[in-house]
Amino acid sequence: MQLLTLPFRKLSVLALSAALAFGSAPVSAQNLFAPAIRVNDAVVTVFELDQRTRMLNALNAPGNPETLAREQMIDDRLRIQAAEAAGISPSTEEVLDGMTEFAARANLTREEFIQALDAQGVAEQTFRDFVRAGLSWRLLVQARFTGRVNLSEDEIDRALGASGASSVRVLLSEIIMPAPPQQADAVRARAARISEITSEAEFSAQARQFSATASRGAGGRLPWQNLEDLPPVLRPLVLALAPGEVTDPLPIPNAVALFQLRDIEETGFTPPTYAAIEYAAYYLPGGRSDATLAQARVLESRVDRCDDLYGVAQGQPEEVLERQALPPADIPTDIAFELSKLDPGEVSTALTRSNGQTLMFLMLCGRTSEINEDVDRDQFALGLRNQRLASLAESYLSQLRADARIVEQ
Repeated sequence: MQLLTLPFRKLSVLALSAALAFGSAPVSAQNLFAPAIRVNDAVVTVFELDQRTRMLNALNAPGNPETLAREQMIDDRLRIQAAEAAGISPSTEEVLDGMTEFAARANLTREEFIQALDAQGVAEQTFRDFVRAGLSWRLLVQARFTGRVNLSEDEIDRALGASGASSVRVLLSEIIMPAPPQQADAVRARAARISEITSEAEFSAQARQFSATASRGAGGRLPWQNLEDLPPVLRPLVLALAPGEVTDPLPIPNAVALFQLRDIEETGFTPPTYAAIEYAAYYLPGGRSDATLAQARVLESRVDRCDDLYGVAQGQPEEVLERQALPPADIPTDIAFELSKLDPGEVSTALTRSNGQTLMFLMLCGRTSEINEDVDRDQFALGLRNQRLASLAESYLSQLRADARIVEQ
């Protein structure tokens, strides 16, 4: 199977240029095209693996980029092999459209996105191959499973809650460690060690010693939370854990976060979903110094609601106080997670900005619920079909992995 559409000689020049220009590849130029992974009859080269790692870093993907790159490249080979076996291959125009669609998620044109990747050492062909694999899989899944995701009216009614729906609650522990630039490498190394912990007691001990959140006194233990209250980026990571397991380190501004799953349960009710969450952030110079934290405690005792912060900020530069009302998906992940733990009027001082030099005094103002009566039944049914399709696709990919010959060098 041809893995790359550029001629090999041209790609060799591109690979060598990237290696020399960006300098972080851990291999010599002559080894760039050595096999790193064999997936059935296909090969993932060292260059391709390095390129996917660079791309994940450029996209700020959560988790360990090297590990994730290996997993993704194996899955991409399996997806392409399955699609080709079914006679499915996206056209050049479809791939270009897919690249444009992906770039638009970052509010960039295809050309602007390619330039941004190039600045991070990622070749255009790497982006093209990434999109081709995803598009091949999408077309295969649609062709293979679309006939199996039809829904009856009763099934739609049940999903809408007419017969009582259910939701998932999780019991988490957290560690959020400040990572100012001069300590960033040491904090990342410590976080990597903590991510291997499977003991609740050991994780709690680490939280008491290193975490900057209010939960550190309780060993990082948090009360039950509805899964839907967590930031969207965190939900699949939590669902992938077994009790006792810890997420890979999650980089957030000026810090690193880890979460341990202690328990998970399905409940007999559906929690409200929110159209917007309103919060205020008041910025205090001094970072997490003792003096600044003491100032924050005094401030917390003086304010009961977000409006009170306007009086505190009076006469100061406008940028010291920020108030936002945003859809949950638009809120920065670190802020969204802190807000998920708060009731209106409550405060978090776990976060910093400006490389740790500014403390964020974060207050939840309120949450605005969605009005379920306005749900479009056809759109809701389409969402359910897509969920079923995604579940069938993941099961199929798991079977492909189980049947494959995968050899990592």
